[in-house]
Amino acid sequence: MKPQNVTSSVMEFVLLGFNHSLKIQQFLFTDFIIVYLMTCLGNITILTTIITDYHFHTSMYFFLANLAFTDITKSSVNTPILLSALLSQHKTVPFKECILHMFFFHFIGGAHSCLLAVKAADRYVAIHKPLQYLTIMKIMCVSLAAGSWAGGFIHSATQIALLLLLPYCGPNTLNNFHCDVPQVLKGTLTDIDTYLTELLMVSNGGLLFIVIFVLLLISYTVILVKIGRQVTEGKHKALPTCIAQIMAISITFISGIFIYARPFKTFELDKVTSIFFTVLVPVLNPMVYNLRNTEMKVSPIRRLVSRVIRDSSWV
Repeated sequence: MKPQNVTSSVMEFVLLGFNHSLKIQQFLFTDFIIVYLMTCLGNITILTTIITDYHFHTSMYFFLANLAFTDITKSSVNTPILLSALLSQHKTVPFKECILHMFFFHFIGGAHSCLLAVKAADRYVAIHKPLQYLTIMKIMCVSLAAGSWAGGFIHSATQIALLLLLPYCGPNTLNNFHCDVPQVLKGTLTDIDTYLTELLMVSNGGLLFIVIFVLLLISYTVILVKIGRQVTEGKHKALPTCIAQIMAISITFISGIFIYARPFKTFELDKVTSIFFTVLVPVLNPMVYNLRNTEMKVSPIRRLVSRVIRDSSWV
C-alpha cells in the first residue's frame, strides 16, 4: 500500500442496519432486549455470587468472574446499537464515536478470547497436576488474568492504529448494525489499495482466533481423554459439562473466524454472524460455564438469597 495523506473527509458513518418490515424489526427488538436483560441478569448474578461467597475465591472462579464481566461489557457495547438500528432504517454515527466503539469492542473481545484460553489452561493444570495445582495457580492467577486484558488491549490498539493511518474518502455507509473493522476498512476506502492493511488485520484478528481456537480444541481433547480413562461418578458429571463448553467455544470462535479470518468482502451472512458473535454468545456463556456447575447453580445463590432475606428482616 502506498503512503497516503491521512486527512479524512468522512465525519460520520451511516449504519444501514436492517431492511426488514417494521413488524419484523419490532419482533427482533423485543427478542434482543430480552436476551440483553438475560445476559446482564445472569452474569451479574454470577459476579455477585463469586465476589460475596468466599467458597468461590479460587482461581477457576476468578477466571469465570472475569469472563462474566467481559460478557456484560461486550453485550453492553453492541446491543444498544443493535436495538437502535432496529428502531430506525439508518443510524448516523460520528467518526470518533465509531472508532471508540471499535476499540472497546475488540479490547473486550480480545480479552475474552484470551481468558477462555487461560481458563482451559487452568482446567488442564487441575487435572494433570492436582497436587501442585493450588501452588501454581496461586502464583499465576492474577498474572494470567492481567495478561489476558493486556493482550486484548494490544490487539485492539494495533487495529485502531492501522485504521487511523488511512484516509477516509467515502462512501460513508456501513452495511452492518454496528461499526466494525471489515466494514469500515472495505466500505469507506474505495479509491485506495487496502490489501496490505487487510492482511495485517487478518493476521492480527483472524489468526488470533484460529490459534486460540486450535489450542483450546487440543486442550479440551486432552481433558476429554483424561476424563475418559477415569471410572468414577464424577466422570459422568464432567463429560457433559466439557462437551457443552466445547460447543460454546466452537460457536464463539467459528463466528469470529468467519468475520475476521478472510478477505474483507461483504456476504449476506455477515449481519447474522455478527448477531451471534456479539449478542447471543454472551447470554450462552453463563449457562455453559457457570450455571451448569452444581455449586454455582444451587448453594451459593440460595445462600445469597437467604442472606438478603435475613438482612431485610432486620429493617
